[in-house]
Amino acid sequence: MDVRRADERYPGGEPEAGIESWHAFSFGPHYDPDNLRFGAVIACNEERLAPGAGFDEHPHSHTEIVTWVVEGELTHRDSTGHTTKVRAGDVQHLSAAAGIRHMERNEGSSPLTFIQMWLAPHVPGGEPSYEIIPGIADSTPYAVPGAGAMLHVRRLAAGERTAVPDGAFVYVHVVRGAVRLGGEELGAGDSARIADADGLETVAVAPAEVLLWEMGT
Repeated sequence: MDVRRADERYPGGEPEAGIESWHAFSFGPHYDPDNLRFGAVIACNEERLAPGAGFDEHPHSHTEIVTWVVEGELTHRDSTGHTTKVRAGDVQHLSAAAGIRHMERNEGSSPLTFIQMWLAPHVPGGEPSYEIIPGIADSTPYAVPGAGAMLHVRRLAAGERTAVPDGAFVYVHVVRGAVRLGGEELGAGDSARIADADGLETVAVAPAEVLLWEMGT
């Protein structure tokens, strides 16, 4: 298990434009050849947008993009005609496939924080697709078949335990609160990369929200 702390992430964004970004993997000017991916995960970005701030239309391709809103409301528009509001508890999945353009903005009056995770598909190309699952439940994992991955959401009360999925690769990101995992305590923004996970569990040290990616080889 490889634990990465929140303060080890690469800073990015444009603070003067109301955009703060924190990258868990090699990203943009912060190139690190030893931190390009883990399993299918190639990016786990925490984005903080002030009211009125956002990312103008830009392209993506050959990437499965999954977004989790922590607080606020995200406005999404893309070149296939989708315009949606993504709220806390929703899972948004944009499959960029051979190519798509989209924009993401905070059009509300409150600050917006979201976690955006990029996964590499097994087979590049194809037609882009979009899906939003409102208010996903803890008991309902979300599958990204194109990347051989499954997202598990865990919202834990203090002292509550939950199993970590067994798998060749498991990526754990603590959204809020604190948990104990494999003898390590992880707080908000911390993550763990687990190879050959088997029989592990997390225990909430404080009320916590955790995202877990279960991935095969």
